[in-house]
Amino acid sequence: MYGDPATIRRILRETGDTWAVVGLSANENRAAYGVAGVLQRYGKRIVPVHPKAETVHGEQGYPTLAAIPFPVDVVDVFVNSGLAGGVADEAVGIGAKALWFQLGVIDEAAYDAVRAAGLDMVMDRCPAIEIPRLG
Repeated sequence: MYGDPATIRRILRETGDTWAVVGLSANENRAAYGVAGVLQRYGKRIVPVHPKAETVHGEQGYPTLAAIPFPVDVVDVFVNSGLAGGVADEAVGIGAKALWFQLGVIDEAAYDAVRAAGLDMVMDRCPAIEIPRLG
């Protein structure tokens, strides 16, 4: 349910190429750093979202989703599950088209709320794993 193949395919292929990556910093040892690099290699524009607002992979960072001055297609979430619901609310608030909760990020209430708001959502999956599966 949370990783429906049709939804995964739609987000990766049709939703748009601007991905805000929440929790992305310049720390090369964090999973978000590697996944953001994979997204770039597959043609996605990544937008780092982290309180430090660091530039990562050559892209300007922002402290919050609301601070991003242009439209975001997908919000990719690398924060713990306890914070994920707030990020989901922010993603809906900025008009994102889809939300992606990374492996281990699970919030069923947020999933239900995001889907009720009309957005596509994937939870407990990683786009760096899913992109190669699509061929």
